[in-house]
Amino acid sequence: MNRFERPRSLTELVTEHLRNEIVSGALDFGAALSEATIADRLEVSRTPVREAFQRLEIEGLVRSEPQRGTFVFSTSKTELQSLCDVRNVLETGAIHLSVKHDRPGLVKRLTTVINRMEKERKAGNVPAYLHLDTAYHQALINGAANIYLDQSYQTIAPRMAALRNRLPAHPDLIEKSFREHCEIRDLINQDNVDGALEVLGLHIGRKEGSYWNL
Repeated sequence: MNRFERPRSLTELVTEHLRNEIVSGALDFGAALSEATIADRLEVSRTPVREAFQRLEIEGLVRSEPQRGTFVFSTSKTELQSLCDVRNVLETGAIHLSVKHDRPGLVKRLTTVINRMEKERKAGNVPAYLHLDTAYHQALINGAANIYLDQSYQTIAPRMAALRNRLPAHPDLIEKSFREHCEIRDLINQDNVDGALEVLGLHIGRKEGSYWNL
């Protein structure tokens, strides 16, 4: 029996569009979101926009305030610390599971992403590099082959990507980031999980010139 793909609803399309605008930085942290304005801009009714707001609020990308409206998320240093702590726990667990599940496969996937990162870094294409930065950490999660771990990670991944895309595009920061990604891959390849986790912890928790100054 042939399977038919279900056409995507307007709500799904609007949600994806707004999610991309938030994650990419096209919409600023804390920016007010007008149902009417967005509906006019996207040439849709208010209903899919309202439903998109609801979905994005579940993802933590927008917040609704009674009597005030809907706003792009912003984060305090305390919330950021909590995000980084959870991310560290999930990615640490992912590396342990990935190494047990298929260490050579994980190394291969990380190498593929790193090669693309190096190309974009040398070309000075910061947005593409940061997109691949997100892909690198998702590759760690994917390597665990655990749907529940991935579902947990997706509760913070969009917010982390949004924060990452707003980092200063300073060459030294990009270089440090790239070097740490390579070190993590190399240590995993050497089956030095403890070493890889140590670099990962520093990479996620670094407070100089990164998320903490946004």
